[in-house]
Amino acid sequence: DSLKKERLNTYVVSASIENASVQNLNEPVTITFQHIDQNTGSAAVHCVFWDFQENNGLGGWNTSGCEMEYTDMNYTICFCNHLTHFGVLLDLSRTEIDIIHDRILTLISYAGCGASSLFLGITLVTYLALEKLRKDNPSKILLNLCAALLMLNMVFLTNSWLSSFNQPGLCIAVAVLLHYFLLAAFTWMCLESVQFYLALVKVFNVYVPKYIFKCCIAGWGMPAIVITIVVIINKDFYGNGSHSESNPFSNFCWIQENVVFYISVVAYVFIIFLTNTAMFITVLLQIHSVKSRTQKRSGLWKRGFLQDLKSTFSLMFILGLTWGFVFFAWGAVRILFLYLFSIFNTLQGFFIFVFHCLMKEEVVKQCRVHFCWGRYHLSNYS
Repeated sequence: DSLKKERLNTYVVSASIENASVQNLNEPVTITFQHIDQNTGSAAVHCVFWDFQENNGLGGWNTSGCEMEYTDMNYTICFCNHLTHFGVLLDLSRTEIDIIHDRILTLISYAGCGASSLFLGITLVTYLALEKLRKDNPSKILLNLCAALLMLNMVFLTNSWLSSFNQPGLCIAVAVLLHYFLLAAFTWMCLESVQFYLALVKVFNVYVPKYIFKCCIAGWGMPAIVITIVVIINKDFYGNGSHSESNPFSNFCWIQENVVFYISVVAYVFIIFLTNTAMFITVLLQIHSVKSRTQKRSGLWKRGFLQDLKSTFSLMFILGLTWGFVFFAWGAVRILFLYLFSIFNTLQGFFIFVFHCLMKEEVVKQCRVHFCWGRYHLSNYS
């Protein structure tokens, strides 16, 4: 039944090694199938494997990661190679994609996450090493956001490797950590947007006692509450492998139950995405209002507005608005938006480094004071 309108046209081939689990081979095992009936009409051919976790443990056919290498009227050559791209974290349709796109997206995901991890680490070290940079509230919020994104990238990069150990408890723990740091990263993006709003719109009469302490409770505590609820209900919502036909990510520790995924991930992210978008628009209108009043007479208000628009647009990456690409990844444009999603969001850590380190005058100055020599060095009193 899991093949729907298709039918089996070869004998089933099975191979096993006693007391061993064969996964993540450098080169896939290639199997040549002889057709029971000749494929004279050039009908579409799909390579499948028997997934014991399909249909609530009853088993079923699964095409995830399996590639048809060659086919003719009499034979089909298949091999399987399970891949994982960053888009699986928020892929709303939760259906497989073409193996070629899967490979490219996987390469983009791992390269982007690796680069982001490096630059997030540099950003964290820079702000932690230079005391003057982390005195204000925005810097402290930035540190927490960088920490959450760094852990998210690290768990994602090691997920497939850890899942290869075929240990259910380990896989559940990895999936829980991935879920937690994903929600934590979004929560800190929301707190970043709130801080941006308070700084540029509510400039005066804004004092919150123990502000950073309360932000930490919200930023790290709210995701923990969501995770705890899911684990208490059923920890087996997390795991490695398909638990339904619409969830083919069989070599990746993640949420397996669609209802849990849509409630605890998609709904959570969507609410924060709407909040950040509202803050973004409000701040943009505030900047335009102020600049238009002060620069209208000089005739430079258009250029000033474009500069502010450019600066505010760059904050889209910091506030996570590019994660919204996933909400458009449907139908004919699904692959396009998955590419945009993977490129921009795996490189979010790099953008944070650029905007909060390279383009921030105070950070550059402090780095020249403490880390540079010769003509690039500045005295502490410059």
